Amino acid sequence: MSELLSNLWMGFQVAANPFNILFCLLGALVGTLVGVLPGIGTVATIAMLLPITFGLPPVGALIMLAGIYYGAQYGGNHLGAGQHSG
Repeated sequence: MSELLSNLWMGFQVAANPFNILFCLLGALVGTLVGVLPGIGTVATIAMLLPITFGLPPVGALIMLAGIYYGAQYGGNHLGAGQHSG
């Protein structure tokens, strides 16, 4: 049980690194900006933005891709056709 808790604590320390938080926020922003475009779904957004992660460290790239996915999936326009937001 103590090994599980120590590994969980190490994972939180890695995720709480300021650079990894920055990568997540940047990914969510870019994912939202591309995901709002009509006709482009989540999978297409990740496929188009995957090359921006090639120069990053592996953990930072995975965290940025998670942010891109979240931004593209949940940050776009969710109104149906013919609905207005006002």
